[in-house]
Amino acid sequence: MGEVPTQIGPRLRTLRVATGRSLSSVAHELGISSSALSQIETGVMQPSVNRLIELVGVLGVPVSAIFDDPGLFAPRPYDDRAEVTEQLPGVLVAHAGGMSSAELAEGVTYRRLSPASLPGVDWFESTYPPGSSSSIDGTMLVHAGYESGWVARGELTFEFADGKVRLGPGDSVSFPASRPHRVVNDTADPAVAIWLTLTGPGTGTGVAGAEA
Repeated sequence: MGEVPTQIGPRLRTLRVATGRSLSSVAHELGISSSALSQIETGVMQPSVNRLIELVGVLGVPVSAIFDDPGLFAPRPYDDRAEVTEQLPGVLVAHAGGMSSAELAEGVTYRRLSPASLPGVDWFESTYPPGSSSSIDGTMLVHAGYESGWVARGELTFEFADGKVRLGPGDSVSFPASRPHRVVNDTADPAVAIWLTLTGPGTGTGVAGAEA
């Protein structure tokens, strides 16, 4: 069973319209042109990890919202490859390869790991191709919540305003997401990390975003 790709642009547009925000007002708050935001929403241009999290932050929704409610965002055909099944009452199951994935700029792939929405929690797997990073222009990300990440494969460098931390397979890191940060794969091999972002009481509420 292959992964079901998520059409990020149309879903972002649906979220924006649902919150009553105009294209120009959101673009202004992001510091980009309306044309650039329109290109993201139509799929002409893929956002970077940083830009995606900034976008959902402006809209006031978690990153996981781009995967939720598929019937609302983009109708899918009914077939025997349903992403999530309820095999017992209240027991949701997603089999290997069945979870939606989203490809961002530089080929960074974002995949939600939980078959159900978890209030106050985003749980994701992120895959970085060689030479990729969480932002194309080198900017650092700041948002609400608390990040905890585990490197499953390859090596990643976590850049902060006051230094860098390099992690390999099996290494993990935790930090307040309000601390400016950026993730870089400067190696010749792909890298994979598992991210848990908490935005419940005591962690700071607001933008819920997993580093991807």
